[in-house]
This record gives sequence, C-alpha cells and structure tokens, in this order.
Amino acid sequence: MDALAEINATTLFSSELLTLIIEAVSTAIIMVDKDGRIKLVNKHTEQLFGYTRQELIGELIDILVPYKFRVKHPELRQSYLHSHSTRPMGAGRDLFGLHKNGSEIPIEIGLNPIVTRAGTYIVSAIVDITERKRLEARFKATVESAPTAMLMINQAGTIVLVNKELEKMFGYERDKLLNNKVEALLPERYRNGHSNLRTQYFANPETRRMGVGRDLFGLHKQGHEFPIEIGLKPIEMDEGSFVLSAIVDISDRKMQAERREIEILQRANEALERSNIELQRFVYIASHDLQTPMRSIGNFADLLCNTYQNSLDNRAKDWLRRIKQSVTYLQTLVSDLLEYSRLDSQIHVFKFVSFQEIVDHAISLLDSVINDSNTEIICDKLPTIFGDRTLLVQLVVNLISNAIKYRCKKRPQIHISSQENEEEWLIMIKDNGIGIDKKYFQKIFEIFQRLHDHSTYQGTGIGLAVSRRVVILHHGRIWVESEPGLGSTFYFTIKKMTEEN
Repeated sequence: MDALAEINATTLFSSELLTLIIEAVSTAIIMVDKDGRIKLVNKHTEQLFGYTRQELIGELIDILVPYKFRVKHPELRQSYLHSHSTRPMGAGRDLFGLHKNGSEIPIEIGLNPIVTRAGTYIVSAIVDITERKRLEARFKATVESAPTAMLMINQAGTIVLVNKELEKMFGYERDKLLNNKVEALLPERYRNGHSNLRTQYFANPETRRMGVGRDLFGLHKQGHEFPIEIGLKPIEMDEGSFVLSAIVDISDRKMQAERREIEILQRANEALERSNIELQRFVYIASHDLQTPMRSIGNFADLLCNTYQNSLDNRAKDWLRRIKQSVTYLQTLVSDLLEYSRLDSQIHVFKFVSFQEIVDHAISLLDSVINDSNTEIICDKLPTIFGDRTLLVQLVVNLISNAIKYRCKKRPQIHISSQENEEEWLIMIKDNGIGIDKKYFQKIFEIFQRLHDHSTYQGTGIGLAVSRRVVILHHGRIWVESEPGLGSTFYFTIKKMTEEN
C-alpha cells in the first residue's frame, strides 16, 4: 500500500507540475484529442480568444477556426494525425483564429504530437501576430507608396516584395516578378556572377550603394537596357535575412551628363580649332616673311666670300662659312614649318589608293639617298587603303629617310609590311638602325624634339611630328618599338573603309 501511495503521489505531483508549466508559458497552449476535442487550455488561450476554459474544454477545436476555413479543417486535422510531426501549421499560408466576439486574429501555430497509452493528442502553441502583421502592413504600405522603385529579395535571390514604381520601371506586372529570381531584371552578361555578389553581401550586410565605381544596368521586359543606381538595405525578419533595394533610373541624368560633355568638348574643339588656325596663320606669315631677309643674309655672305676671298684670313672665312650654314639651317627650318602649317589648311583628297604605289613613289623621291647609302628596301604585299595620296607619300618619305639617316655602320635594311585587323590596317616600317631608348618613345613625335645634336645628324626635328599629324588626319595612331643598337619599328594604323562608308 505504501508503494502504491507513493506512485499516486508522484503522478499527482507530475500532473500538477505540468499544469503549472503550461500556465506559466507566455504563449496560448491548446491540447486536443484525435477527434479534435479540446482537452486542455491555459490562461493565455482564454486571453487570446475571449473564452473561459470551461467554455472551451470538451468543445471541438473548430470553435476557434473562422467559418470560411471550417469545412476543410477536419480533413487537414486527420491528415496530420496520419503523418504527425513537430512542425509549424499552414507553412506559407496566412492563418487566423476566431475570437469569441467574431473577429479574426492573425496567428502562427506550432504543432506537437503527444502519444500516450490513452491515445494520441496534439498540443498547439499559438502566437498572436496581430502587431507583426500591422507592422508588416505598414512596411508594405510605405514601400508601395515610395516614389522610388523598390524590391526586396531573400538570400536565395527570390523576389518577395515589389512596389508599383518598380512595375513601371521594368514593365512587368507584380505577379510575374514575385517568387521569381532577381536575375530576371539583369542583362544576360551580369547574371552568372550576380549570385556570388549576393552571397558576399549577405555574408557582410550593410546599408550602402551597390556597384560603387561601376555602371549598373537593368533589363526592361521589352529587352532594352537602361542605366540605374541601387541602394541596399539589409533587413532581419523572423523568416530570415532579406535585402531591400531602392532603384533609380538615371537615363535622363546620363543623357544630360553626356550632352554637357559633348557641349564642353565642342566648345573646346572650336577654341582649339580657332587657336590652330591663328597659329597656322602666324607660322605661315612669319615663315614667309623670314624667307626674304634670310636670302639676303645668304646672298651678302656669298658676296663677301667671293669679292674679298683673297683678303680674308682663315678666321673670317670660317665665320662666313658658319653664317652660310646657319642660314641654310634656318631656311630648312622655315620650309619645314611651312610644310607643317599647311597640313591642316590645305585641301585633302581622300580616295582608295594602292599603298604599294605610295611606297614606290616615296622610294623614287629618295632615289639618290637610297643609292648613296646602299639601302635595301623589302616590301611585303601591301593593301589598298583609303587616304590622301600626297600626305601618305610624305609620311613614308619621312619614315624611310629617318631610317636611312639613323643607320648603323652595317648596310641599312628597311622592311615594310602590313597586317589586317578588324577595323583598320596596321602598317609596319622596320629598320636595323641605331635604335631608340624607350624613354624617348613619346618625345620623338613632338615638334622640334631631337635626340642628337645638329652636328651628328642633320634635321630640324619636325619630320616625325609631321608624320604623326598625317596619321591623325587619317584617324589612325602611330608609335614606335625599339631598342638601342637593335633597330626600330614604326607602326601606324589607317582606318579601313568600304565603298558604303
């Protein structure tokens, strides 16, 4: 008898303890049997639904289910009993409870099966989410009324919220976006890498602009791209981590910026053109006016030399020789300046010409220099190009004469070849001369820039500046590759043209 009394006392103690625990829980607790009849409730259930426990005990659980859901509820309850497990109820659906006064309450329900000798029971933990729903509704209303396109995604990149401004911006209806991947709004070329960027952001979420320093583009439903700016805001919710994006279409801003840049560039070009015209006019007038006094100085130096040849000592004769050399150099310099100033002012005739014919003409003009230096010139098959014949001949003459002028002691060799690229022809003129240090690669194309003194190599330092200007007039580029002692290769491009162009 004592053992039996002890067992009963223990059972009573356990039952009272369980009741106390259930009452102490801050969540509404309801236990029903397999038939759906309420067997146990706590005080929070009374507070949530407005019933006393005496009114609920023995009633079907359906008393707390809104009328519109009652027809299907017995079927769902039986389905759970056949495959019961601890889980939330109605995952992915909005759930509501029915208050005694007839109002519906948004709730979340957790289901826990309890198997005993007396049968199977289901314990439900019910949470009133009215306040959360109110905050969610306010949040959605705020997003919806925002003047900026807004979009919210989860960690998987699935769109869970959009507003009407985003629908307008991308041309989609809301139901076509929700539950789809955000990559659908990105141009194809960005989609593969976007998932990695999203993962990196969720690993270190912060409020910031997206893609700082990069141009971002959205993809409209109709298939066209448009420039955008995106602000990112991480949001933590009960369902997990999300990111809210504010998206701005900056097409107008980009267009205005481009328009301003074009206007600034046009004004700069106009100012530069005026300056060039004035400079060319000055150079032409100054050079032309210098011709007469230089000729006079040269003529008087000749007269002095011829008339007083026998009366002059060696020092005087050396001074006269230096005067004549200086006059000759000045005449060459003025002539080169006139040639340079005419490049932009003269009329250019662009047409299709054989580059081989241009090279042949240049070689004929340099015939005596080539023969005197015993220079060997090798030409590969050269293309037909679109350009001004006179300017191109001048270009080739300058590059060949430079190759001969800056030759080594060995026999000069010049190799002229070409390469066809997608939008241009690349012409190469290679020599075996003295070469150029790479620190001078840019300097040699500037006017009056010389790497050697006048006594070592004749010239005014204008030839390569003229060459560069000719190439620019053909919308091309010119550069050099070289090493001291190993020769130089000059490259220049000529834009490819067709009859349609």
